[in-house]
Amino acid sequence: MGERAARNPEPSLLRSLMSEHLDLGYAAAAANRRAEPPSVVDRLILCLGAVLLGWVLGVAVAHAAGSEADFSGEQSDALAGVRDAERLSAELDRERQSLTDQVDSARSSALLSDAEGSVVLESLRRVEFAAGVQPVSGTGIVVTVAEPPARTDLSDASMPRRSSSEAVVLDRDLQVLVNSLWVSGAEAIAVDDVRIGPGVTIRQAGGAMLVDNRPVFSPYTVSAIGSPDILQTRFSVSDAYLRLSAIAQLYKVSFQLQSSDALDMPAAPTRAIDAATQGGDR
Repeated sequence: MGERAARNPEPSLLRSLMSEHLDLGYAAAAANRRAEPPSVVDRLILCLGAVLLGWVLGVAVAHAAGSEADFSGEQSDALAGVRDAERLSAELDRERQSLTDQVDSARSSALLSDAEGSVVLESLRRVEFAAGVQPVSGTGIVVTVAEPPARTDLSDASMPRRSSSEAVVLDRDLQVLVNSLWVSGAEAIAVDDVRIGPGVTIRQAGGAMLVDNRPVFSPYTVSAIGSPDILQTRFSVSDAYLRLSAIAQLYKVSFQLQSSDALDMPAAPTRAIDAATQGGDR
């Protein structure tokens, strides 16, 4: 028999690639560095690098703290400006109401001097009441509509999925509700203390509900002054009641109806009228 060839003692190329991840030259260089202590120059470069890294981190932290302080200051200034505007608006509203009372008193004194003036004054008061330009009080009902609670358990299939900015109660729901209360015999209506008058609108802008361009928030409280018994009886068979009941069942919206012995409503906002025609005329 011929002499058997000796097997190659070195591992195959494939096995070497799979098991030896570091090149032999790198391993030799690392061994040399471990054998030789770092020089003074190397230590100096390492120290300078550490100092430079610390300085960069310090500048970054100081800049972040300064930006946060500036943002906090800007936020405080904006909040103070909003509060000043609210106080000024409240003062102007009180002044407007005081002047309105003085005008009403002077008008009443002038018109009550004769019979014809009394008739005109009574007609003006009826028109003002219909326009809602005077505060009113009385008995009535309160309808409360609230958005469904947030879905905390994602595995609960009974709660409908919706984003945080997605509203379930829409502006047309409140519009139908208000119109139905008028038809049911309401003499005055307010949504979250915003009186509903001829020029008042209910609409949505994005995720916000606006009544007369003022934001209102859930739960929405719709108050109606009138006979509680008549309002409840008529409203309970209206399309709005059926609509809200269906929404409550389908989307877990809260819908409540209750009577009230004392409701106070502010005056409705007035709008300048440029042109008008008598009802029925074109």
